[in-house]
Amino acid sequence: MSVLTLAAAEEIVEAATARARSVGKAVSIAVVDAGGFPVAVRRQDGARPLTPDIARAKAYTAAVMQRPGTMLKKWQESQPVFFAQLSQLPGAALPIMATEGSVTIKRDGEILGGLGIAGGTADEDQTIADEVLASLGYELEFAAWGGARPAGRTAAAETGPAGPGKDA
Repeated sequence: MSVLTLAAAEEIVEAATARARSVGKAVSIAVVDAGGFPVAVRRQDGARPLTPDIARAKAYTAAVMQRPGTMLKKWQESQPVFFAQLSQLPGAALPIMATEGSVTIKRDGEILGGLGIAGGTADEDQTIADEVLASLGYELEFAAWGGARPAGRTAAAETGPAGPGKDA
């Protein structure tokens, strides 16, 4: 099992900082490990005060839900009560934010953590996150729930008892 090292997290943060600066945005960047625990967080000069918390929640969502926020949006729209309950679970450290700028960090098919970008528009946050992870060799493709699964995985393991289309 691979882990997201501090060095890898700092590399992501540095690349995201440079990319945001190149498009004239002051953002906050958060990188968490696969369990959703912070590894690196940076608030650029000029980024709004709440953006570090938003970036952390986006990164947390991408890691613990094991899918980018943009993939979670339709599920959230179809199951708003379920998503509201997720953030109330005793083990939920942060709110679940199914939105742009919330990207799962994956390499060689393994979930390593999550990246959250906050401070630009939704599209800007997403573009920065996608471009940075792609430039560093991370995977951006994810199978839809109920779609193709890795060998040895069952539909129940993929969706769990409260997967898409089911209430908690």
